[in-house]
Amino acid sequence: MSTTIDYGKIKQFAARYPKPNGVSFSYGTAGFRTKAELLDSVIFRVGILGALRSKKLDSKTIGVMITASHNPEEDNGVKLVDPYGEMLEQKWEIYATQLANAHNADVLVNVIKDIVTVNDIDPTKESTVVYARDTRPSGVRLVEALEHGLKAVNANLVNFGIKTTPQLHYVTRCYNTLGTEASYGEPTEEGYYKKLAIAYRKIVEGLPRLPKIKVDAANGVGAPKLRELAKFIDEDILDVEVINDDIDTRGKLNFQCGADFVKTQQRVPLGLVLPAEQRAASLDGDADRIVYYYNDSDGTFKLLDGDKIASLAAGFIMELIKASGLEEINVGVVQTAYANGSSTNYLTKVLGVPVSCVSTGVKHLHHEAEKYDVGVYFEANGHGTVLFSPSSQARIRKAEGKTPENISALEKLRALIDLINQTVGDALSDLLLVEAILTYRRWTPKQWDQAYTDLPNRLVKVVVSNRHIFKTTDAERKLLEPKGLQEKIDLLVQQYKDGRSFVRPSGTEDVVRVYAEAATRHGCDELAFKVAGLVYDEAGGIGGRPTEFL
Repeated sequence: MSTTIDYGKIKQFAARYPKPNGVSFSYGTAGFRTKAELLDSVIFRVGILGALRSKKLDSKTIGVMITASHNPEEDNGVKLVDPYGEMLEQKWEIYATQLANAHNADVLVNVIKDIVTVNDIDPTKESTVVYARDTRPSGVRLVEALEHGLKAVNANLVNFGIKTTPQLHYVTRCYNTLGTEASYGEPTEEGYYKKLAIAYRKIVEGLPRLPKIKVDAANGVGAPKLRELAKFIDEDILDVEVINDDIDTRGKLNFQCGADFVKTQQRVPLGLVLPAEQRAASLDGDADRIVYYYNDSDGTFKLLDGDKIASLAAGFIMELIKASGLEEINVGVVQTAYANGSSTNYLTKVLGVPVSCVSTGVKHLHHEAEKYDVGVYFEANGHGTVLFSPSSQARIRKAEGKTPENISALEKLRALIDLINQTVGDALSDLLLVEAILTYRRWTPKQWDQAYTDLPNRLVKVVVSNRHIFKTTDAERKLLEPKGLQEKIDLLVQQYKDGRSFVRPSGTEDVVRVYAEAATRHGCDELAFKVAGLVYDEAGGIGGRPTEFL
C-alpha cells in the first residue's frame, strides 16, 4: 500500500463529510466535544491529522478516542493521544481546529499541505493510528468517519473497539514502548487487566479483604470493563458490586448517575441503595473520573472527591517513601482553584507536602506534576493520577533495602508504579489505588473522611452574552477583566468567615463558573449567589438572574 499523500483521494473522501454550515469548532482540553450529529466531518479530519502526526513522529502510533465522557448521551467528541499516552502537543491543537473549520475540500487540502510543509513531514513515512470508542450509539457512525479519514491518507488502522478512554491511552503507550527498556505493558485489553491485577494483589497480599464496595458505572463503558478487571483480581481479594450497568438502553448514559452527577448534585445516584457507612464510588461515562462517597449514620451524604483521593494517595506514598529509606525522593501535589481550601491546608500543614496550584485542565496539572519526583494530581471532579518520574522509578526499582521495613515498603512502591495508570487519569486504576490504601490502613470511609473536613462549597453557572470578556490570572483565582469586578468580589468575600470565591469563563460554552466556599453552608450558598448576581449584573448576564438562596 502506498504511504504517500494523495490529495485527490482526500477530496473524494471529504465530499462525503461536508462541514456543517454556521458551526465553529475548537479543539480544547477535552478535544472536540458537541452534539454527535455535528461531528462527522470533524472526526473524518481528525483521522487525517492523526496520520500526519504519526508521520511527523517517525511512524509512531497515535491514539484517537471517540467519547464525550460525562456529557449527555446525545453528545460525542474526539481527542488525539500522543505516543506515550500523553495529550496531543498543544501546537497541534491549532492544526486540529484549522482542519475542523476548513469550509470545503479545497481549503481542507490547503491546510493539510501547510501542516506538512511547516512541520517538514515526510509524506512517504508510514502512519499508524489505534482508535476506540465508548458506548454511545453515535460512536458506530463516527468510527466509520474516522476510518475514512485514515484511509484517505493510507494510514494503518488498529481498531481497539469499545474501551475506556484510559485503556486507549494505555495501549497507545504500549505500542510505542514495546520491546524497549521503557516497555509499559502488553498492548491488549487483557494486558491492561493483568498489569493492574498483579500490582493490586502485591499491595494487599495477606491483608483481610474490605467489605463490598458498590460502584455506579454511569451506564457506561466502565461497567463491563470493571467486571472484567474484577475477574482478574478475584472476589476473595476485591468484592465489587457494579450498578448502573445498562449500556444498551438509550438515554441512560450519565442520566442522574456517574461521577459528575454525584459531584455536582452532592447526592447518591439513581439506582443506588446505600446503607449507612457503606462505601461507594461513581465512574463517569468513559471511566476516567471517579469519586467516592458514603452516607453517615444520621443519613448525611458525604462526598470523597478528587481532593480527598489526592490527600489519601499523597499521605500513603510519603509514608512508603520514608519507610523505604529513599527520603531524597520528593512528593508534591498539584491542584486547581477548585480544590477545597481545607484539603490544601491539610496537605501543607499536616502532611507537609508542597502544593502547586495551576489553571483548570488536565494538561496543566500533568505538566506541573512532572516537576516532582512523585507528582500527585487530582481535579476535585475526580480526574487524576500519580506520576513517578523516570529517575524516581529507577531508584525505587534498584534500591535493595537494609531492613524488613525497607524491603516491604519498596515492594509496595514498585507495585504502585504498575497499579497507577501514569498516562492519564483512570477511574479503574484509581479505584484500585484507593481500595489498596484503605485495605492497608483498615479504614472505613468515615475514617478516611475524618482526616480533614471540607469547607462547604458551591458552584454556580452564570449565562453571559460573551464569556471572552473574562480574563484571569493567578491560576484563574483572580479576574483581570472586566475591570473592577474582582475588587467587588473581594469585598463580598470579606463578609464571610473562611470565605473564598473566584470566577472563570467556561472553555466550551457561554457561561462563567462561580465557585465559593465559606465556614458554613448558609454562608457559602449566600456568597456564591451574591457573586453570581454581581457577575450577571455587571458583565452581560442573560436569561434569569441567579437568585437561589437569596
